[in-house]
Amino acid sequence: MSISCILQKSAITSLHQLYGLEFSEKDFQINQTKPEFEGDYSIVLFSLVKQLKLSPEAIGQDLGTSLVKNHPELFVSFQLIKGFLNITISDAYWLELLTKQYNDICYGKQPMNDKKVMVEYSSPNTNKPLHLGHLRNNFLGWSVAEILKANGYEVFKSCIVNDRGIHICKSMIAWQRYADGATPASTHTKGDHFVGDYYVKFNDAYKAEVAGLVEKGMPEAEAEKNAPIMLHTQRMLLDWEAGKPEVMELWKKMNGWVYEGFDSTYKKIGSDFDKTYYESDTYLLGKDIVNEGLSKKIFYSKPDGSVWIDLTAEGLDEKLLLRKDGTSVYMTQDIGLAKQKYEQYKIDQSIYVIGDEQNHHMKVLKSIAQKLGLPYADDIYHLSYGMVELPTGKMKSREGTVVDADDLVSEMIATAREHTEALGKVKDLDEAALTLLYETIAIGAMKFYLLRVDPKKKMVFNPVESIDFHGFTGPFVQYTYVRIKSILRKQPMPETQPLEAALLPLEKDLLVQLEQFPAMIIQAGKELNPSVLANYVFHLAKTFNGFLAEHSIANAESLEKKQLRLWLAVMTGNVLQSGLQLMGIGVPERM
Repeated sequence: MSISCILQKSAITSLHQLYGLEFSEKDFQINQTKPEFEGDYSIVLFSLVKQLKLSPEAIGQDLGTSLVKNHPELFVSFQLIKGFLNITISDAYWLELLTKQYNDICYGKQPMNDKKVMVEYSSPNTNKPLHLGHLRNNFLGWSVAEILKANGYEVFKSCIVNDRGIHICKSMIAWQRYADGATPASTHTKGDHFVGDYYVKFNDAYKAEVAGLVEKGMPEAEAEKNAPIMLHTQRMLLDWEAGKPEVMELWKKMNGWVYEGFDSTYKKIGSDFDKTYYESDTYLLGKDIVNEGLSKKIFYSKPDGSVWIDLTAEGLDEKLLLRKDGTSVYMTQDIGLAKQKYEQYKIDQSIYVIGDEQNHHMKVLKSIAQKLGLPYADDIYHLSYGMVELPTGKMKSREGTVVDADDLVSEMIATAREHTEALGKVKDLDEAALTLLYETIAIGAMKFYLLRVDPKKKMVFNPVESIDFHGFTGPFVQYTYVRIKSILRKQPMPETQPLEAALLPLEKDLLVQLEQFPAMIIQAGKELNPSVLANYVFHLAKTFNGFLAEHSIANAESLEKKQLRLWLAVMTGNVLQSGLQLMGIGVPERM
């Protein structure tokens, strides 16, 4: 239990003893004391005034006296500042924490809780390569999965690949028209990029044909429906659904090119999955569930035979579930896939990492599942995140103006190389070690920058700012870790002895932050929010650097102080490494 939790429970007990009333954790807040005041943690007293009918000063005096009297081994003094009761924790508590935990690489991890969670993320289309938006999605989904593991959950990472539909046929038609038999191998092009180029070619040709029809006098809306390339694509989709051999062969061949490209990118960015679902295997799922709902009058049929649900009472709308020809829509297959996930893994929660443009869709999915009484319905959770843009603005895949993930990674690696060479501290590393270092810095910079923002917020990704070694960045935290490793290589650990010396303010500040790491993991898990950890490790790194600027380790005042500070360095390094790992960020030994 964290010291803040211990303080809160002790305060609840003391308040009951003092006033004979029952209180809970919701009745008052406990915060870390502001640095300009004496104390470690502050109890906010204002919320107690109404119930106790006493002034904050009177409550604080009674409560502070009780805490120090009843728990002298923990609470050594208190100070009242304008409605805040500032409590000073004993040095003995912090020194015991350091002695027990300084070299525990599992520090902060919670025991298994027998709960199963599936986290679905990435969800790419096979008509284009991964882009900047996919990077935020992958980094967020992967990190949330790891944070949940650290909180004791059994976690399954999953991905649904959108490998069928009219958008896939567009790339296929363009390849037939314009490729002249070219392949990724013959053009020395990565497979997903190769297919994505033909998706752009389709759009260019389509716009030209629409413009030509409009010029001949056809209304634009009609021209968009009757452009020859679009009609050809629609026929191909029908042929795919009918299983026409030559269409299926081309579909499998082009998807195979894309999957090779995806695998390469996933390996580079450190993204992986325990289970991959394919829309071509799932798009027929859910029809039986919908028909069952129709028989129970949860859904209704329109005169044309299509099946709908009316969710206007829930503030949503009417939603199509089966077309008039009996074919499925996205919602139908999502219902079926949700059931399949539950039956295969018996999960307690299913988390969907999907952009906020799908908020409505996910609300409808959960509402339908609840009305059907499906066992997994209440456990569907949409981890909605805001879109990511570059300083130059939004991206559009149809126009070929997306920020390609592979290109961005390459640019970041080149920038990492430039920054590292400018520092001139790794000239003795061989080329393989340097390549690994540049990739570790570059990928770490991207992940940290994209994860440091609360997922619910839209954000702008600035590649140059993200790799600054001195800012609120991944490289800054990595560099602090490297600095610690350098110190530990140069300084032999003195013979271990009990720590009893009084803590200096900066030593204590560091221990206060280190003690909070388990609570940060728990908070990040509850909120499904890696930015909690990004902010934590950044501030921990800043605190350690400030500590080093004031206090020498090599020339400490005594052997006990040297041991204390080396242990602080070891524990800080371990916590920085663990925190970064939960975001998928590696740590180099040198930079």
